[in-house]
Parts: sequence; structure tokens; C-alpha cells
Amino acid sequence: MTQAPGSQAPQQLFDRRTLAARRARRRADAMFLHQMARDEVEDRLSLVNRTFTAPAVVCPFPEVWDGFAPGAKVVQDDDVLALEAGAHDVVIHAMSLHWANDPVGQLIQCRRALKEDGLLLVVLLGGQTLRELRAAMAEAETIVMGGLSPRIAPMGEIRDLGGLLQRAGFALPVADLVPLTAEYRDLTHLIHDLRGMGETNALAQRLKRPAPRALFQLADHIYREHFANAEGRLPATFELVCLTGWSPSDSQQKPLRPGSAQMRLADALKVPESKL
Repeated sequence: MTQAPGSQAPQQLFDRRTLAARRARRRADAMFLHQMARDEVEDRLSLVNRTFTAPAVVCPFPEVWDGFAPGAKVVQDDDVLALEAGAHDVVIHAMSLHWANDPVGQLIQCRRALKEDGLLLVVLLGGQTLRELRAAMAEAETIVMGGLSPRIAPMGEIRDLGGLLQRAGFALPVADLVPLTAEYRDLTHLIHDLRGMGETNALAQRLKRPAPRALFQLADHIYREHFANAEGRLPATFELVCLTGWSPSDSQQKPLRPGSAQMRLADALKVPESKL
């Protein structure tokens, strides 16, 4: 899209160059969330009464999807997706939509890549992810630095994320979630894992200077005081949100128009009709 003379480009929430650098330092032993996302996708596809022959996967780490399906096209989650229009009967968008500066635009590109009545399946991190870390860091930063700075990316709640499918033009949208909890020895152990999966701070407005050690020491103390379990370990919540939608087709079921019902609800349920 050509930018009008004198106009300013929209502000970006995420610094994609920094995100790429963070992801380049990934470790194979820290990729459990991405592997769980793949397992979730495979389980859900096994429940769909259809054989898919032209799959595509949008993801940050192609190695996680090795051997996923014969002939599957695996593409990077760039701002512009390398997907051919109408070429796929299923598109998987895996563990990257929560880093998108334009999530609706990503979904629209996926819809355009689908054949008629093709399936989109998205897995991303949801709003309750790292809720304990957010709380501990916010309290510690207020005490140590006198205010808050952008440290942990905002993530959408399931209700809002489901609405993105409708905005992108998908039919029969469904959103549900899979809550997960991991346990860590201390805050350093948790941050080490987040770095190993490429999920550390890439916000465009993040502070560029190093944080003082005292900040993380206090955050560890607060985390432990409020959230430690009986064994003294620190639980960390992760929330996998799963979105499914279908590219529109005349063969799909359509909701009845208002007023078209042939029977009253009370009659269908065989109960007296309420006068309230």
C-alpha cells in the first residue's frame, strides 16, 4: 500500500527485527509450548471428518512442524505471508498471532489462501499467559523504578480473539482455550525458558537500557510470596487459545433469519410458556 505524502506510518506495537533476534536464540529443550501447539492441532484435525490434501502452516519455527503432513507448505509469520491465493484446503497459524502488528490482516491473508470451505486453525497465547509474572514484575518495578514500563506483551482474551475471525470474514467461528501450568525453581529459571522459546520482550516501546538486578531480585521475592506452591516452586500460567473458522461457501449451514422459526420454544421444550 502506498503511503500518502506527509502521512505517518501507523505505530507498530512490536519490533519485528528484535523479535527475529530473540527467536534466533531459541533452544530445542525450551520449545515445549510449540510442541504442545502442534499436538493440539493434530488432535483437532483428527476430529474433522475430512481429508486435507493441501495444507499450509504459518509459524516462527519450521523445525517444529517437520513431518506434519505430506506436501505441507511451511511459511514464516511475516507481515506479508508467502501463501498463494486459493491454494490450500487447511491453513494452520501456529504460535505467532500474538506477535502480529496486524492480527486481522494476518487472518485475512489466511482466508484468501484457502479454497472455498477451507479450514483455518489458529493456536496462540491468550490473555492469562504469565499472569503471575506480570503481577510480580509490576509490583517490583513500581517499588524499584517508581513506575511501570512495557515489559510483557499484551495478549488478547478469548472473547476478543474469537471476534477477530468474524472481522476477517470467516464462517462458523469457534474459540476455546487450553490452560497449562509449568513450574520453575525461581524467576531466573522461568526467564531462561522464555528466552529459549523466543518469547521475551520485543515491544517497540520497551526500555532499551538494562534493568537493575534489584528489580528481578524483588520480583522473585514477590512472585514467591504470592504464588509459590507447597513445594516452594513457582507456577507459571500459559494459555493456548485455539481459533477455528471456515472460508465462506454456499454449502455451509446458515443461521436462520429472525422470525423464521416454525415452532415456539415453549412448544419444542413441552413446557408452559412464561407470562413474564
